[in-house]
Amino acid sequence: MEDHSLPQGSYFLGFDSSTQSLKATVLDANLNIVAREIVNFDSDLPHYKTKDGVYRDASINGRIVSPTLMWVEALDLILHKLQKSQLDFGRIASVSGSGQQHGSVYWKKGSISTLSSLDPTQPLAAQLSGSFSIKDSPIWMDSSTTEQCKAIEKAVGGALELSKLTGSRAYERFTGPQIRKIYETQPEAYDATERISLVSSFMASILIGSYACVDHTDGAGMNLMDIKDRAWSKKILEVTALGLEEKLGNLAPAYAVAGSISLYFVERYRFDKNCLIIQWSGDNPNSLAGLTLNSPGDLAISLGTSDTVFGISTEHKPSLEGHVFPNPVDTNSYMVMLCYKNGSLTREDIRNRCADSSWDIFNSYLQNTQPLNGGKLGFYYKDYEIIPPLPVGFHRFILENFTSESLDGVKVREVTEFDAASEVRAVIEGQFLSMRAHAERFGMPSPPTRLIATGGASNNENILSSVASIFGCNVYKIQSSDSASMGAALRAAHGWLCNKSGKFVPISCLFSYNLEKTSLNCTLAASPGDQELVNKYTLLMKKRIEIENHLVEKLGRV
Repeated sequence: MEDHSLPQGSYFLGFDSSTQSLKATVLDANLNIVAREIVNFDSDLPHYKTKDGVYRDASINGRIVSPTLMWVEALDLILHKLQKSQLDFGRIASVSGSGQQHGSVYWKKGSISTLSSLDPTQPLAAQLSGSFSIKDSPIWMDSSTTEQCKAIEKAVGGALELSKLTGSRAYERFTGPQIRKIYETQPEAYDATERISLVSSFMASILIGSYACVDHTDGAGMNLMDIKDRAWSKKILEVTALGLEEKLGNLAPAYAVAGSISLYFVERYRFDKNCLIIQWSGDNPNSLAGLTLNSPGDLAISLGTSDTVFGISTEHKPSLEGHVFPNPVDTNSYMVMLCYKNGSLTREDIRNRCADSSWDIFNSYLQNTQPLNGGKLGFYYKDYEIIPPLPVGFHRFILENFTSESLDGVKVREVTEFDAASEVRAVIEGQFLSMRAHAERFGMPSPPTRLIATGGASNNENILSSVASIFGCNVYKIQSSDSASMGAALRAAHGWLCNKSGKFVPISCLFSYNLEKTSLNCTLAASPGDQELVNKYTLLMKKRIEIENHLVEKLGRV
C-alpha cells in the first residue's frame, strides 16, 4: 500500500494575496496551524496610498486597479514578519498560494533576466520596480470593459456559446476582456509585454525566479481557456488580441510543481533549496480546498470584500450567470460559483452610516429586529454589481399586505429610506435571499446538505443565524476564517504528495486521520430552527427576485 503520509517535522506554507492584504498560514505535517501573519496594504504599506487595497479612477467610470509593486513589497514584508516570529524556513517542504481572481500583471520585455538573477541582499521591490509595462494591475472590481465583453461574445456566437466554451459568459472583471481593452487602448504597452500573469501565477513566478504557468482552475476565470480541453481556446485568443498565446505561456494542473524555490529566498530567508513551489490558484478555488468541500451536496459561502457562493458539480452546465471552474483538488469534477462584488465594504458602509461605525450596534439592530423585516427589502450596490448586473445605487421597497403566508394581494412600494435598524437587517437579508435564489437557479443543492461559511463576516453569529434560516440548513465554520491561505497551505501539502507519488492522488489521502484533530475541523455555528420561518423566507425570496428582475430590465446591462 502506497505511503501517503507527510514528512514529520516539515511545514507547508500557504499565502493569500487578496484585495486588501497578503496573509500567510503555515501548517505542520498533522495539518495544524503553527504560524500565521498578515500584511494589510493600506496600513502596512501606506506609501502606495491605496484605499481598501485599490485605486478607483474617477476619470474612467468603473476602472479599479492596484499597484503591482505593492504586492511585490508585501511578499518581502510578510516573510520578514514570519522570520521575526522565529519560523524555521528550512523546514518548509512546499509552498503554494491563492491570488485574487481575475487580476492581471504585465511583465515588460526583458524582465525574465531580472527575475532570474535577483540579488538576495536587496529587497524585491527595488529590483522589480522597472519590470512592468503596466504599473497598475486591473483587478476583479474593475467594470470598465463592457464594450470588450460584448465584442468577444458576439465574435464567438453569443454569451451562452462563450459560457459553453470557457465556463462563463464574458464578465468585465475577467482577464480576457481586460487584455482586449489594453490591446485596444494601450497598444504600445501591450507590444512591450512579454508575459501576462494572473495574480496567482505572478506571485508564484517571483518565488521560482521564472515565469510560472497559469493553473487550469484560475485560467478558467479568464474567458480564454477551453474548460473541457484545459487548453487555451485559439478561437477566443484570436478575437481578444494578436499574439496573445505567446504572452500567456502554458497552462498547468493546480496540483503540479511550478518549480523549486529560487536562490533569492534560499539565501535571504534560509529556505531549503529543495522546497517546492506548487502552482498557485485563485482565492475561491483555494477556499474550496480549505473548507474541505468534497460532495455535490455541500455549499460554501465566503463573506469577504467580495461575497461568493460555491459548491461542487460533476458536470459543466453552460449558464448566463455564475461560473464553472475545474476543481483544484479533484481532476474529475468542477467548482461552480456565484460572485457578488458588494460584500464586506457595502456592509461596512451601512454599519458606518446606520450604526455609528460599530459592529456592536449593528448586531444589536439585527437582534432586535424581526426576521423578514416587516416586508422591507433593500438592494445595496456600492460598486457596479455582478449578480444582478446593476449599476451603483441603493433601492428600497416595502411589501404591503405581506402576510408571510401568501404573495396574493401584496403591493410593492418604493421608498427613499428605512430606519437605521431596518436598513441593517435589509442589507443582511437581501444579500442572502439573493444568494439562495441565484444558487437554486444555477442548479446548486436546495437545501444544501451542509453549508460552510468563511471570510471575515463568518465570525458574526447574528449574520450566520440569518444565513441558516434563509437557506434552511445547518451552517458550519472551520477554526480559521481565512480559508484561502489555509487552502493554499493544504494544497501545498497535496502538491507535495502528488509530486512524491509521481501522479495525481486524491486530496483525501491527506486526511487518513480524524479531521476533528486538525485545524480543518468544522463546527456547527447556526441552525435554521423554525421550518415555518424557512418557508416564509422562501416566499420573500420569490418576491425579491421579481423586484430584482424589474430593476435589471430598467437599469441593468444585458
